[in-house]
Amino acid sequence: MVVKELTRIEKDSMGEMNVPISAYYGASTQRAVLNFPISNLRFQRSFIRALALIKYCTAMINEENGDLPASIAKAVKEAALEVAEGKFDEHFVVDIFQTGSGTSTNMNANEVIANRAIEILGGTRGDRKLVHPNDHINLGMSSNDAIPSAIHIAALIEIKDKLLPALKYLHDELDKKSKEFMSVIKTGRTHLQDATPIRLGQEFLGYKGQIERAIERLKTAQNRLSSVALGGTAVGTGINTAPGHAKNVLEKLSKHIGFTVTETTNHFQAQNTLDEIVESSGILKTIAVSLLKIGNDIRWLGSGPRAGIGELDLPEVQPGSSIMPGKVNPVIAESLCMVAAQIIGNDATITIAGQSGNFELNVMMPVAAYNLLQSIELLATACDNFAKQCVAGLKATKKGPELVEQGLALCTALAPVIGYDLAAQISHEASKSGATIREVARKSTKLSEDELNKLLDPFKMTEPGGLGSSSS
Repeated sequence: MVVKELTRIEKDSMGEMNVPISAYYGASTQRAVLNFPISNLRFQRSFIRALALIKYCTAMINEENGDLPASIAKAVKEAALEVAEGKFDEHFVVDIFQTGSGTSTNMNANEVIANRAIEILGGTRGDRKLVHPNDHINLGMSSNDAIPSAIHIAALIEIKDKLLPALKYLHDELDKKSKEFMSVIKTGRTHLQDATPIRLGQEFLGYKGQIERAIERLKTAQNRLSSVALGGTAVGTGINTAPGHAKNVLEKLSKHIGFTVTETTNHFQAQNTLDEIVESSGILKTIAVSLLKIGNDIRWLGSGPRAGIGELDLPEVQPGSSIMPGKVNPVIAESLCMVAAQIIGNDATITIAGQSGNFELNVMMPVAAYNLLQSIELLATACDNFAKQCVAGLKATKKGPELVEQGLALCTALAPVIGYDLAAQISHEASKSGATIREVARKSTKLSEDELNKLLDPFKMTEPGGLGSSSS
């Protein structure tokens, strides 16, 4: 037997709606619940926090300006902080696939904060005469500037608190492995074919460099996102808000979150485009592509253990097969690569969303927000997990150094002395006969054993000009 939840009647500008009696949201939110039964996707915690903090700081300025009575402002601020802290997340019930401006979610926030403020003041939820979701909570703003501002602020918080620390952790682990493996010589590979020798540490130096540049790229994203649309209200003109209102709100907000967020210098572009979000997503996609490269290289270098490359031992974290006993797979790297694929897909969605600005407003803000914040969160957790459960436990095997002497590309070091054609001839003969470059060169050239030893020192081949020390 299904027991229906008791309801109460709430009103909005369109009339009465039955709302679950336990809900802190009101009529407008309930309409959205009925209008958009599309998915189980909801705005992330970070977005709800950012939107609630905007409401909190706005209430502070509205009180200081005398636009919001002190008693109401006190209750609104308390309620908004509770929402920001996550105490009412279960009451944010609107689907991501909703009105393109995010108005339904803005009203969801307005109603939850209003009803909680009413409760704090000793009233009954839905008493719009005591605290009104539009007149009091939404005072001085519009969905059209609050929602894009919340997207930027949520992304900035997540980048600062989660993604940058995770990338720095991965960078440091790769740096440790680069130093640990710098004395390990191996055969380089280009086009999946043998190339001149390289140090395993140099390969990891490349991975470290990718993450260094990822961190630098994120600074560009942070710079772009730190300029927000708040203050433009409906269409960018700032109607129904006082001059300097948004600037004052954002100063309060900046102190609260610990970094500076400023009002855009051009409200019209800030509300009718998602250009900064598209650019930031592109940066996240670039980082994902870097991680895809690193993850796949680690998989290949650990392939085998007997029939593959096998130059790395990867940490064994779980059985790899339900039918093949003893099989262990590179599952952590595979997980990283799947995250990269998801982020590349998210970027495609955000690209389409970005081109959906029509005249004074973009109308795909919710889906852009969801995908941007998901990309940040996935990157952060995947980088942290990859560093901890894979990179930190990597070990070099003997296979790489043992195969260097068999490498045909060693003939590259002979070319400056004996010429390209003779070096190529030596390589072809070695390939056909199975002999080493050293063995064929010993028969085919007048080079002494000492000269061959110097020219074919693989460690010297890993430095510019062939210079270097085999002891390093």
